[in-house]
Amino acid sequence: MARIAVVEDEASLRGDLVEYLSACGHDVVGCQDAPALDHAQSRRPADIIILDVNLPGEDGFSIAKRLRDHSDVGIIMLTARNVGIDRVVGLEIGADVYLSKPVELRELEAQIRTLSRRLKLFPPCAPADPPKPPGGAWGYDPIGWMVISPDGAAVKLTANERVFLSLLVERPGEPVSRDEIFRALGKRQWDPSDRSVDSMVRRLRAKAADQLGTDLPIEAVHGTGYAFAATISVL
Repeated sequence: MARIAVVEDEASLRGDLVEYLSACGHDVVGCQDAPALDHAQSRRPADIIILDVNLPGEDGFSIAKRLRDHSDVGIIMLTARNVGIDRVVGLEIGADVYLSKPVELRELEAQIRTLSRRLKLFPPCAPADPPKPPGGAWGYDPIGWMVISPDGAAVKLTANERVFLSLLVERPGEPVSRDEIFRALGKRQWDPSDRSVDSMVRRLRAKAADQLGTDLPIEAVHGTGYAFAATISVL
């Protein structure tokens, strides 16, 4: 079961989502806008927040960026606008999932279960500290959505960061093309004017430096893409 906040200004849709997800066993609260969400979060923070993009006042993108700046909460965005444009913006701010309206409720609940497995994986049964990778190498945990430094410190990944790291870890030291990265992230092909992946990498590097106390060895390869420039083991 996940604690979920549904942020949707259309009362009938908000009610339908709250009713359906509650029937699926989740603990759900409905919020009509950003102030209502902030109030709900101050009382009982949600594990996953479902955000309508087109909200009155502070829009969904702004809320998502504000949330991502200080938390790893799961973020699912609902959009009725151009999906391609929204995915670019969402990639830059670190949202986990995009679904188009009218949303398929079973698909929404499936996405929630996927995010819940990541968010609920560690607390009671996992060791307090992640295991150190063998031989002083970096470690990548695709199930736990973590990258682990040689000294055992871990940083959690968003869904898009996990897709990106998975590509690099498959062949460490070798460059992965921007076109391959874009396609893995659900985009048709690389657009030279689209800097969303670069923004994601900058954010990931900054997060890793803050939480690991060391630089993440992801290098930009001029004219190609990115490479993981260190030994790394899949845990």
